[in-house]
Amino acid sequence: MNRYLLLLLAALLAACGDGEKKPGAGSAAGPGGAAPPPEVEVLTVAPGSATLTQDLPGRLLAVRSAQVRARVEGVIEKRLFVEGSDIAAGTPLFRIDTRTYEANRAAAEADLAAAAAAFNRLKPLLEIKAVSQQEYDQAAARHKQAEAALARAKLDLENAMPPAPISGRIGRALVTEGALVGKGEASHLVTIEQLDPIRVEFSQSYSDMLRLQQAIKAGKQKAANSAKVQLLLEDGSLYAEPGRLRFADLAVDPNTGSVLLRAEFPNPRRELLPGTFARVRFPQAEMDAAIRIPQRAVTVSPLGQAVMVVDAEGKVSPRPIKTGAMAGMDFIVDSGLKAGDQVIVNGLQKARPGATVKPVPWDVAKKPGPPPGAVPPATAGSPLAAPTPEKKPEPAR
Repeated sequence: MNRYLLLLLAALLAACGDGEKKPGAGSAAGPGGAAPPPEVEVLTVAPGSATLTQDLPGRLLAVRSAQVRARVEGVIEKRLFVEGSDIAAGTPLFRIDTRTYEANRAAAEADLAAAAAAFNRLKPLLEIKAVSQQEYDQAAARHKQAEAALARAKLDLENAMPPAPISGRIGRALVTEGALVGKGEASHLVTIEQLDPIRVEFSQSYSDMLRLQQAIKAGKQKAANSAKVQLLLEDGSLYAEPGRLRFADLAVDPNTGSVLLRAEFPNPRRELLPGTFARVRFPQAEMDAAIRIPQRAVTVSPLGQAVMVVDAEGKVSPRPIKTGAMAGMDFIVDSGLKAGDQVIVNGLQKARPGATVKPVPWDVAKKPGPPPGAVPPATAGSPLAAPTPEKKPEPAR
């Protein structure tokens, strides 16, 4: 019996020994069994030329806007257009009751015929001195007055069908059939706006303009071609069509200390609508030997701005930097980086100070960053990631 107990005890001890060695088996294997370092995408710093830009807030406006108003008094009989459609200049928009104006035209035509007959009758009589010069002049004046009255009657009749003064997109009708318009005032009937091209009004700080001019005079920067501008929509995306600067005010607004600028953008598909807020990317200057890095590579803390860099051995370390102007969506680095530094662009959640990583080149063409204002996708280890449920240990058997 004791022999069987000794054998059972030896078997239990052997089983416990094997269980204790299993967790250490991987460690005993050495580095060959460890997980490889995580990959991070890096940008190798290389100074180059850059166009310094500034994003300025603005508002979209129609390049031309016309308020169609009633020029004659009357009752609206019919609307002749479709609200929200594109119309050509000269298209009739409304029909106002024309009976009064047709009668006025007929009366004016009759008056003109009578005045013309009287004038023509006196003309040969004046040659033979059968009438006085005064009678002839009065007949000529009545004839001209009758011509003017007929022209006015015809104009009133034309204005009873007000036409579109410009080509563009017409808005909603502000009056309906049966409404009396033109009674004592020029009633507003509808508004037409030309949307292609569309205009953007924005302002630039005069102090920024002055500082830029001084930098150009000092030779630190070169003047940029500011004729071409870009438009950033409310969602942060870049409008496909470039625009052109059309106007810069000659005076500074004393209330804001800024200068008003205007630009025009093609709008063939009517994607841009008046009243929308947008940002204009305005080129300011050209800079040589500039170091630019994507915004997504920069972290901001109470201590300032910093990036994560990878050294030749694959070690990660933070690097404080200072940024200045913008070049599109990139920061221009004033200090903290030099040529050859490898800055982590993608994979920051995997990079911890002192950790070892495997740097791979960042391909901006294949992996562009998120648009401005977009929330990056949640990744493991980030606060946005969904919590992973803990795997409960299996009960011992």
